Amino acid sequence: MNSSEIRNQIIIKLKKIYKPNFTNQELLSFTDEIVKTIGKSNKIKKSKKNFNLSEKTSLLICYGDSVLGTKTNKSIAEFKKFHKKYLSKFFNSVHFLPFYPSSSDSGFAVKDHYQVDKKLGNWSDIKNISKSNSVMADMVINHSSARGLWFKNFLKKKEPGKDYFLTVDSKFNTSNVVRPRDHKLLKKIKIFKKSDYLWRTFSPDQIDLNFKNPSVLIQFIKIMLHLINNGVTIFRLDAIAYLWKENGTKCINLKQTHEIIKILRIVCNSLNKSAIIVTETNLPENENISYFGNNDEANWIYNFSLPPLLVHSLLFEDSRKITSWSKKLPQNKLGNSYLNFIASHDGIGMRPVEGLLNKDAINKMFKRLKKNGGEFSFRKVQGKSKKVYEANITLFNAFQKTDTDPKGKYHYARYLCAHAIMISFEGIPAVYFNSLFGKANDEAKYVITGNNRDVNRYKWSYENITKKLNDKNSKQSIFYQNLGKLLEIKRKQKAFHPNAKRLNINLGSKIFCYERISLDKKQTIICISNLSTKLQYIKINKNLIKYRDLLGRKIFFTFDKKIKLDPCQTIWLSNR
Repeated sequence: MNSSEIRNQIIIKLKKIYKPNFTNQELLSFTDEIVKTIGKSNKIKKSKKNFNLSEKTSLLICYGDSVLGTKTNKSIAEFKKFHKKYLSKFFNSVHFLPFYPSSSDSGFAVKDHYQVDKKLGNWSDIKNISKSNSVMADMVINHSSARGLWFKNFLKKKEPGKDYFLTVDSKFNTSNVVRPRDHKLLKKIKIFKKSDYLWRTFSPDQIDLNFKNPSVLIQFIKIMLHLINNGVTIFRLDAIAYLWKENGTKCINLKQTHEIIKILRIVCNSLNKSAIIVTETNLPENENISYFGNNDEANWIYNFSLPPLLVHSLLFEDSRKITSWSKKLPQNKLGNSYLNFIASHDGIGMRPVEGLLNKDAINKMFKRLKKNGGEFSFRKVQGKSKKVYEANITLFNAFQKTDTDPKGKYHYARYLCAHAIMISFEGIPAVYFNSLFGKANDEAKYVITGNNRDVNRYKWSYENITKKLNDKNSKQSIFYQNLGKLLEIKRKQKAFHPNAKRLNINLGSKIFCYERISLDKKQTIICISNLSTKLQYIKINKNLIKYRDLLGRKIFFTFDKKIKLDPCQTIWLSNR
């Protein structure tokens, strides 16, 4: 795409967003600045090859200090050492959660997107990781720290920061605003000789940015290009759905937000190096999927419905809800992808199952998760009432016990079954660092901080985690070996390409089953999981003589040609 084509595409989008508040001449000036910024970035030599989406694509989710630094090594460098020895054969992509200087929320109250937190390392450390991995980084695009440079400059009417933050007056109608938290949304301040209200979607320390000022959008385009020049190729647009606010609306998923994502996609498509956009929209299914746009917004979207549905299905040994959901889930377009996960630095989001699980089912799940050590974070709805926004619990604790398995006999089996489903499902598997080792709730940190999410944000020393992995009988080694085996097998199967076809097979309420078919139609894998704690016998209307279980078990058939499945067992039946 030449600069003239880029310019034409961008000016069309800018007019949709900013007319009539800016003149054509002003919008042309903004367009020229964006095109000039792209041109400067393209002149910089890029060392890594283009991104290649394939069955080998697997993502590790971690913090820059998931492996803590030492006196001689900063955290990211220490992580690189650990990754090279233990993780490189499973993952070719790494998502580092925000590694910038931050004032709160474990990195998500960014003070400066142009710096790496000194405790973690520097840009050279990020570049070093990118030589052997695709690196995903957050653009915390909705808000910025109240203690960062931009906000300090905002209060002084200085650049960069002047008019960067969203203020509204007392006439702004917020009654329909969709909230992800339960604190007070607006903060009254007296600034520039008048009283205004600062908008704070996520916390008092995270002030929402003002995208009605095109300079903010241009600033984030520059941040994106700065990250690309430092080895980042995948961009997670944090909390993007809340970006644009209009009086009297829900202030979520507005058309201007979608147009801004389209501009970022145009920028990515204009670069001399592959760049991937991932939208983080923890919302009901239809709203989440809308961020694919017409193949002109996100390259990948998080499969947010999968975690709560998988947890519910295994806790209550019932596949009906997840099977029904899977049948309706649209097939990816080639090049786009779902990003599958069941654990992350956050909790298990509940908004994605709105309309998928009824109130009784959700409350039943909350009751069980509470017994297993869970806490809950709330969001405000319609005035003063609250609803659970997410369950804060590690996967290890979530699957610990069930109503039918009160002693937790099949605890580990449930845990591995959930991961086997996630890894084999249509899309890209993303595994949280602590989940690889079966980490339980970090009660000690939670007691100190009182932050619910801290139950799932444990940090390891290199010495501690390697000692655990070297003990073959340790819980950490057992999960690492088993999950590693699943990932290693997955990477060799064409039918596990993120865009390989997925067909649902209904085998009753205790079994979750689907078929994956490679793009060249040469390989078929039938993925079958027993969600119950009892033996199950299933029959598939297909000639299975040439099929084998990729997971290594000999298929056991009964006299009437039924397959025997152990409690919480998964098999991957492949025709080659």
